[in-house]
Amino acid sequence: MKRNRPWKFAVCAVVLCVVLAGCGSGGGAGGKGTNKPASSGSSETGGDTAAPGDGDVIKVGILHSLSGTMSISEVSVKDSELMAIQEINAKGGVLGKQLVPVMEDGASDWPTFAEKARKLISENKVVTVFGGWTSASRKAMLPVFEELNGLLWYPVQYEGLEASPNIFYTGATTNQQIVPAVSWLLENRGKRFFLLGSDYVFPQTANKIIKEQLKAEGGELAGEEYTPLGHTDYSTMIAKIQKAKPDVIFNTLNGDSNVAFFKQLKDAGISASDITTLSVSVAEEEIRGIGVDVLQGHLAAWNYYQTTDTEANQAFVDHYKKAYGKDRVTADPIEAGYIAVYLWAAAVEKAGTTEVGAVKEAAKGLELDAPGGKVKIDGDNQHLYKTVRIGEVQADGQFKELWNSGEPVKPDPYLKDYAWAASLSTP
Repeated sequence: MKRNRPWKFAVCAVVLCVVLAGCGSGGGAGGKGTNKPASSGSSETGGDTAAPGDGDVIKVGILHSLSGTMSISEVSVKDSELMAIQEINAKGGVLGKQLVPVMEDGASDWPTFAEKARKLISENKVVTVFGGWTSASRKAMLPVFEELNGLLWYPVQYEGLEASPNIFYTGATTNQQIVPAVSWLLENRGKRFFLLGSDYVFPQTANKIIKEQLKAEGGELAGEEYTPLGHTDYSTMIAKIQKAKPDVIFNTLNGDSNVAFFKQLKDAGISASDITTLSVSVAEEEIRGIGVDVLQGHLAAWNYYQTTDTEANQAFVDHYKKAYGKDRVTADPIEAGYIAVYLWAAAVEKAGTTEVGAVKEAAKGLELDAPGGKVKIDGDNQHLYKTVRIGEVQADGQFKELWNSGEPVKPDPYLKDYAWAASLSTP
């Protein structure tokens, strides 16, 4: 693939230099979240931080599941956001002030996310929050941010059909992941789809969209099943899959359930050469937890892989491993969390203030040569233009890119450009 130029903000007013600074902590190859880069005045726990004074610092919230079933995915996103904060502080901060992260644990519990979001805004007085993973957590937080006029930067792909004025969506929306993945699978892997997901809003909405697309593009629904988050016994589901004989399993399981499902799929004698499984919530970090021996040959659709060939990505991967250990990996939500901090910082520098309305206005059209390629904030819906990628898990736990969209795709969260989606919810 063509190599991008070293990354930079395409905003002449931004004085924040995006030259990756060396991370303060060398770090060993410890477990997730055990090593972190130094960050002036940083807080690894909830509550107010020990800082010189509010006039000298800018408090930002970080809200992820640091415990529970979703911690397998969210801890590393937290790490990337802390790394971005450290790098920005090392270059002089934002508006001449150091960023102080205030940490809270959503604990894989959606009401807790709403509670902690309110605490960060109302009590800790953070100016923005980076956080969430599941759509259930985002939808629990959304009314809090709208009520209090806070600002959330959400770093994970999701099911679309949403655009809140108080959320910036730095992961993919449906037309930047799910829709192109379904089209590619229909052309390359077969027509019969078995839809397997966790029982909450993202998989249910995603599969509603997929079923409409299958009808329009000549596909066939072989089965559709859901299990609770944290579910671990997939013997019955795998028996249903074997009976249905699909060409493709479209997997929207989240969290630890993927560990159980893929291991039991292999134990049942089903490999990637027997049935293609494409996942939209399994990336390099999850491969570490699930095991490459059971995932090799299976597929995933994202906008970024650790193997994405850009100069910016080489620097990003090097610094992430330096900060957290050579055995750590990067992944799409990790990159999306990282660039969210930089995009917010650029908007603040352009606006000259952290005030939410001014930051939102300044963010319109902001561009960044990110590790995954060029991104741009769509001023109409606060999503990003992003390149779509489909990859295959290799023996080393990394992805081999099989296809990409060639250029960043304009976000279309309500699928207005697809006639077959007319029956779906509209804003």
